[in-house]
Amino acid sequence: MTETVRVPLGARSYDILIGSGLIAGAGPLVGQAVKSRRIEIVTDENVAPRHLDPLTESLHAAGFRPGEPIVLPPGEKTKDFARLEGLLDVLLGRGIERSTVLVALGGGVIGDLVGFAAATALRGLDFIQVPTTLLAQVDSSVGGKTGINSRHGKNLIGAFHQPRLVLADTGALATLPARELRAGYAEVVKYGVIDDAGFFSWLERQGAAVLGGDEAARREAVRASCAAKARIVGADERESAERALLNLGHTFGHALEAECGYGGDLLHGEAVAIGMCLAMRLSVKLGLCPPEELERLLRHLDATGLPTALPRIPGVQWNADRLMGHMAHDKKVQDGRLTFILARGIGKSFVARDVDPAEARAVLAEAVAAQG
Repeated sequence: MTETVRVPLGARSYDILIGSGLIAGAGPLVGQAVKSRRIEIVTDENVAPRHLDPLTESLHAAGFRPGEPIVLPPGEKTKDFARLEGLLDVLLGRGIERSTVLVALGGGVIGDLVGFAAATALRGLDFIQVPTTLLAQVDSSVGGKTGINSRHGKNLIGAFHQPRLVLADTGALATLPARELRAGYAEVVKYGVIDDAGFFSWLERQGAAVLGGDEAARREAVRASCAAKARIVGADERESAERALLNLGHTFGHALEAECGYGGDLLHGEAVAIGMCLAMRLSVKLGLCPPEELERLLRHLDATGLPTALPRIPGVQWNADRLMGHMAHDKKVQDGRLTFILARGIGKSFVARDVDPAEARAVLAEAVAAQG
C-alpha cells in the first residue's frame, strides 16, 4: 500500500509517496515526475550497499541513464564546503546539463547536501529525494530546505529548493540501527507537540509499534508527519511565519549539537528530543504551560528510549553561557533577539520572539546542574 501526500506550492507542487518497496520500484515513479533521462545519484557509504543496486536497476529498467554513483562518507561532517565543492566539481566534470536530474539517496545529510548542489549547479537543477532514514522521511526531505553547516552553526548556508518528488520507502527503515530509528522518531513526536494533540495521543499508544517494525504503524507515522509538514510549508514556504513552528526543540538542539562538534556522540534527533524538553521547561518556567504537560512529554520520550536531559559525553563539559553563545548564531535570530518555539501544552505550540535571554539561560543552567 502506498500513501500520497501533496505539497501544495502552485507550479512547484510535488508528491511525497510513502510505502514499502518504493526504492526497488522507483523507475516508473521518477519517470512520471521528470522528463530528462539523465540522472546522477548521490549516496553515502552506509546506504550504498543496502539500497543503491535496486534503485539503479529500477531506473535503468525505466529507460534512465544514471551516471556512475557518487558515494560520499556518512555523517554530519559531510555537510561542509569541502564536500559541496567536491560534489559540484565531479558533476560539472561530467558535463551535466540543466536538464540533468540529481537523486539524493540517503539520510538528511545527503538530502541537504545534494539539494543545495541542485540549487546552485548551473543555477538550478531538478532533484529527487529518496530518504532512507525516519528523520529524513518525516522532516528534512520535505519542504525544500537545503544547505550545509559552517563553523558558526548548523545549516547557516543554503537555499530553499524544492524537490520534484519524494520517495519515502518505509521498508528501508528496517535496515536502520535502533538508535538512529529512535532519533528520527523525535521528529515524529515534534508534530504532535506542535499542533496535533490527537496525533501525540496516537503516538503514546502506537509509538512502540512504530519503533518495533509494524509496517502499518510506520506508514501512518510517516504519512501524518509529512501531511503536517506539507500543510505548514504550503502556507509558509520560506519561514516568514508559521513554518518557524517546525523548529520546535531546534534552537536548543542545534546549540547542543554545536557544542558536541556535530559528531556521532549526539545525533540530531536526540538533540531535538532534549531541545523539546528544554523548550517545554522554559514554557513551564514562564507560566505558559502546566507542568503536567511537560511530564507527559518526558514520559513518552523516556518510554521510547530518547534522551530528555543533557547526556554525559566524554570531552564535553556542558556550560550554559557557551550554549547561549551557540544560540546567538541561530538562523531564527531577528534584530539580535532569539526566537523560541514555546508551548501552552501538547499540541499548543507558538512562536515567541520576546523571551528574556536570562530566562533561557536559567533553564540551561538548571539542565547543566541536573547533569552533575
